[in-house]
Amino acid sequence: MRVLVDMNIPLDYSYLLKEKGVEVILWYEVGSPMAQDEELIRYANNNNCVILTYDLDFSAILSMTRILKPSIIQLRISYISADRAVDMIVAAMQRYSSELDQGAILSINPKKARVRLLPL
Repeated sequence: MRVLVDMNIPLDYSYLLKEKGVEVILWYEVGSPMAQDEELIRYANNNNCVILTYDLDFSAILSMTRILKPSIIQLRISYISADRAVDMIVAAMQRYSSELDQGAILSINPKKARVRLLPL
């Protein structure tokens, strides 16, 4: 599974995800840091990526447009170590891989992960 990492995700998450075997694409390496969220969505769709973000706007856009992809991993994690956060991300990605392949929003907080299939 390819993960397109939004600008608001700490770089150390990307490095740790790569160490765990996740294929990571950093948005700033492929697109403008000033790009609108719709541009990230188009890129993710065209390149079969899941978007990893803290941004709630992606869910709103997918809800309004009713599109089926890309999947979004939305982090609601703060004030925990990067190692712990990445462990939670990888575990949730593995647990919900089939849903992410179909099109889903995976929301991760320190207590649980929740998935909703698209369209919303």
